[in-house]
Amino acid sequence: MSKEFDCEYAASLEVQHMCKVAKGPDHGPAPIPEEGKWVQAKEIKDISAYTHGVGWCAPQQGACKLSLNVKNGIIEEALVETIGCSGMTHSAAMAAEILPGKTILEALNTDLVCDAINTAMRELFLQIAYGRSQSAFSEGGLVIGAGLEDLGKGTRSMVGTMYGTKAKGVRYLEMTEGYCTRMALDKDDQVIGYEFVSLGKMTDYIKNGMEPNEAYEKSKGTYGRFEDAVKYIDPRKE
Repeated sequence: MSKEFDCEYAASLEVQHMCKVAKGPDHGPAPIPEEGKWVQAKEIKDISAYTHGVGWCAPQQGACKLSLNVKNGIIEEALVETIGCSGMTHSAAMAAEILPGKTILEALNTDLVCDAINTAMRELFLQIAYGRSQSAFSEGGLVIGAGLEDLGKGTRSMVGTMYGTKAKGVRYLEMTEGYCTRMALDKDDQVIGYEFVSLGKMTDYIKNGMEPNEAYEKSKGTYGRFEDAVKYIDPRKE
């Protein structure tokens, strides 16, 4: 048996009889861009990043966009946005409550109930482990509250919902600006614009005491050549 054998773990007889060969230079992990620095990530506390992960559930019925702000391995901020599944919203409520304060490794191994949120967590982990984060080259990273900036002034997820059939063509139902109320068509029945209601603005007006009908009208807007239309249609009824 080799007299040089020294290991704190159990080893097979073959390994015990091997002679020792010295290890060369320790190159270490490849540095990753992280909040304006190049970091050799060796431990969980070495990870700092603000980034996103997108996940989907097993039947691909719904999807989740998960945004985390991680500082020194600890999740300081979480934004969970879901679409396509009513049950997922309740799982998202739980995830937004329990994720802040966990280490990124704890979060990766936490059952977030919904497959889509769990998958988003996995995809997000890959982003930060390899330095592919939104804050990779931002000195000092993004402040806590960056998730709210993702939502914009209305503090609402940016959602687009479009529906189309070969028989009847396209219908715009929801745009980033808001709920689509009318589509504008030209003489060839092609879409040239749309009218929308900003539900966030309307709700805020009503909360501040404005009458609902007035709030509704004040929250309207248009996009494209809406005024040049030959015909207007309600995308949900016509």
